[in-house]
Amino acid sequence: MTTSASSPPIIAVIAPGAMGAAVAHRFTKAGCTVLTTLEGRSPATIERARAAGMQDASLADIAQRAQWVLSILPPSSALAFAESFQKAYGDAAGGRQLAFADCNAVSPETVKTISKVFQGSAVRFVDASIVGGPPTDDYKPAFYASVDLGDEDLLAQFIALEQYGLRVVALRGEGSGIGDASALKMAYAGLSKGFSGLAATMILAAHASSPATAQALLHELHDSQPAVLQRITRSIPGMLPKAYRWVGEMEEISSFVRDGLGEGEAHVHHGFANVFERVEKSLPDGEDVGVLKKFVNDAKAVIQESSGSK
Repeated sequence: MTTSASSPPIIAVIAPGAMGAAVAHRFTKAGCTVLTTLEGRSPATIERARAAGMQDASLADIAQRAQWVLSILPPSSALAFAESFQKAYGDAAGGRQLAFADCNAVSPETVKTISKVFQGSAVRFVDASIVGGPPTDDYKPAFYASVDLGDEDLLAQFIALEQYGLRVVALRGEGSGIGDASALKMAYAGLSKGFSGLAATMILAAHASSPATAQALLHELHDSQPAVLQRITRSIPGMLPKAYRWVGEMEEISSFVRDGLGEGEAHVHHGFANVFERVEKSLPDGEDVGVLKKFVNDAKAVIQESSGSK
């Protein structure tokens, strides 16, 4: 599974969404062969994969050829993909050593369940989580990574992928193991994406009381919490096209909080999941989306007008 700097690895990235394709592009630019599976994918996804230099392959072919498999999927698909890959691996390449890195926004309990899929096989497992947006030529998100005790060599091999375009942050220290990289992602996304959920909830609830209430909220935020209003103008537009993905992620965060703190505290992000589902159903031009877009546009106008008068 190890490769030298003169022999770039064969890496599978599943799937070629916005994040997966951007990560794959970093690898292919560095000389790696990147495999993915395009069966049943949309024309837009196929084109995105080809633009990133990814090669179509079956799961059986991936199991026989790849040194690394990076799972980058919506949270609701993470376990099912691991199970499908394990079956393909068992049928086509049982005994061949490779590494599987789950890079999805799932709870520690979920990632531990995923890791158990590969128990008893030669597939080694890395708990990884991505903090940040898709990589570009001048930006790299952080891939946090943790492994079970005794797998430090595997963690070192994952860190070695930095020479091919990743930025890896290893989680080491007392008590670290499978689940900790995912826990970090849950805590970070619970704050960052939770802000978008909270903002959307309050804007929609204010507007449900009356449009005048929503306008009063906007102006009070501008007067007393201008940084919050500025952030809303960035976070709400960024959330809208991703709401479908964030539903499952909020459910995973809710599970994470429930395991750590209890049932009552877990309701916070479960509520945000409901809000993101509501927004998703309102796309592209439903009432809720219209309310949120209007609030953002009005906020930008107020901020611009205020800046111009100074």
